[in-house]
Amino acid sequence: MAEVNLCVAAKAVIINNQRQVLILREADTYEEGTNFGKWELPGGRINNDEPFYDGLRREISEETGLEIVGVGQPVFVGEWWPVIKGIKNHIVGIYIKCEMNLAADVKLSREHDKSAWIDAKNVAGYDLMPIDKKVLEVAWEMKK
Repeated sequence: MAEVNLCVAAKAVIINNQRQVLILREADTYEEGTNFGKWELPGGRINNDEPFYDGLRREISEETGLEIVGVGQPVFVGEWWPVIKGIKNHIVGIYIKCEMNLAADVKLSREHDKSAWIDAKNVAGYDLMPIDKKVLEVAWEMKK
């Protein structure tokens, strides 16, 4: 049987006062990227022996420059199987509603080249990862 690397990804659903959600576009400079040009929710894989919420805070800080000021309830759990550097990965993504200091500017890492705030009306204009489309449907149905 081929090697499969199991990972947990901590992903953030950041909703502003206009009920818009922050998404990021994967850049072609991302060495482990498999979805160049696609839009996704911020976050990524937690490190071995790293507590989940520490990993969530680290990933959001690295990818957006934003600081989580409040952690809400889980929004969605999903999974996907990308091949990264020739190795099949099984990634379980846990999406958490997060509160941020939204007065701060988004500062992208080399993994992403654009950010956008979208709502249910303009989501069709973005080439989103399929799982993130499902997450957004659930997130917009949730009460603030």
